Amino acid sequence: MELNFYLTLLLGFVSFITFSLFFLFYKHRSQFTGNNLPPGKVGYPVIGESYEFLSSGWKGHPEKFIFDRMNKFSSQVFKTSLFGEKTCIFTGAACNKFLFSNENKLVTAWWPSSVNKVFPSSVEDNSNAKEEAKKMRKMLPSFMNPQALQRYVGIMDTIAQRHFALGWENKNEVVIYPLAKNYTFWLAARLFVSLEDPADVDKLGEPFQLLASGIMSRKIDLAEGKASPTQDILSHMLLLSGEEGTHMKEMDIADKILGLLIGGHDTASATCTFIIKYLGELPHIYDAVYKEQMEIANSKAPGELLNWDDLQKMKYSWNVAQEVLRVAPPVQGAFREALQDFVFNGFTIPRGWKLYWSANSTHKNAACFPEPQKFDPTRFEGNGPVPYTFVPFGGGPRMCPGKEYARLEILVFMHNLVKRFKWEAVIPDEKVVIDPMPMPEKGLPVRLFPHKKTV
Repeated sequence: MELNFYLTLLLGFVSFITFSLFFLFYKHRSQFTGNNLPPGKVGYPVIGESYEFLSSGWKGHPEKFIFDRMNKFSSQVFKTSLFGEKTCIFTGAACNKFLFSNENKLVTAWWPSSVNKVFPSSVEDNSNAKEEAKKMRKMLPSFMNPQALQRYVGIMDTIAQRHFALGWENKNEVVIYPLAKNYTFWLAARLFVSLEDPADVDKLGEPFQLLASGIMSRKIDLAEGKASPTQDILSHMLLLSGEEGTHMKEMDIADKILGLLIGGHDTASATCTFIIKYLGELPHIYDAVYKEQMEIANSKAPGELLNWDDLQKMKYSWNVAQEVLRVAPPVQGAFREALQDFVFNGFTIPRGWKLYWSANSTHKNAACFPEPQKFDPTRFEGNGPVPYTFVPFGGGPRMCPGKEYARLEILVFMHNLVKRFKWEAVIPDEKVVIDPMPMPEKGLPVRLFPHKKTV
């Protein structure tokens, strides 16, 4: 009798679990049914296809998730479920053009909850977010356009020289990725909040505390005339006011400055790391970059810093950097949210669905870049790639405002690097992982071979 009771209890438990799983799967899949939705697969309840999406990057091939589904569904738009959200993946140049051209019309930026926790203003109501975006777009050109950046080239060169003297010279082996992060963060700290001392830069490991105290001290300096509104972006933010005379809140300033520090740090450091990787693997490309950079170095007087005109001569070096951005884009893509129902490519995209554009869908597509696995800087000669195929900085109203700043810091880095060293990888064919940015699994350790004469 007792045995029958336990068997009945076990059967009831198994039946409950089976029914619950069936209900979860049914409810999950029912959310993705409707008239004229794009084709696709939606994975499991809650997690959807998030694991497949992320694991393709962990294995070093983020494009595999995209291309497998493009081929399977024969479509440039397909549905999936990522991070608990109903999602459509948009792939190809036409999709990029559509999303970038319809920013704040049919779509708007969307961030996962992990980003919202770091940047509080990203979850503010939409009207406030738009107002803050307008303020930022009004402010950033004062510092990020080519004319404004010209005055920073010498500062960048000075910091680069100090960086190589402290972290590279008199060393047989170095690990590139942390050094590249140190360089780009030092630059960002100097140009965004006027920190120059390496010890102070190191304290930015606790960015919120330092930014909060830095904002208060800068407000005092501005009031006393010790700081200039053109000194750095922080000073300009503190003085910037809207049409009604209101100033940005201190937490909003800390939020924006942290975003600029990250944008000017992580993405550029990843690019600098992969420049070293490919120059080390491809001697003929290194030789061409070295020739170009040494012509510039030899034209300078002893102790003379780089200037704007010097950077305009670095055409081949920038082509190399752009090819690095193509094969290893630091930003794999970004999310948008549909503001209303709309039809694209014959499919209905419902309001509230999340949309993801992928850089790799064009960067590693043979239709956009022949022999996409081949490293070939000549792709960027002449008119360069077809519009909306090369998108490492995004596009449209939300194109990265620091694009020109990134170009300068990368070229200054390349100049100071190749005129000092050649190198070879300690770990040949080191695995590359994407988490969330591409990076060599061990940070790219290299052996340095200094040139006999440093200019």
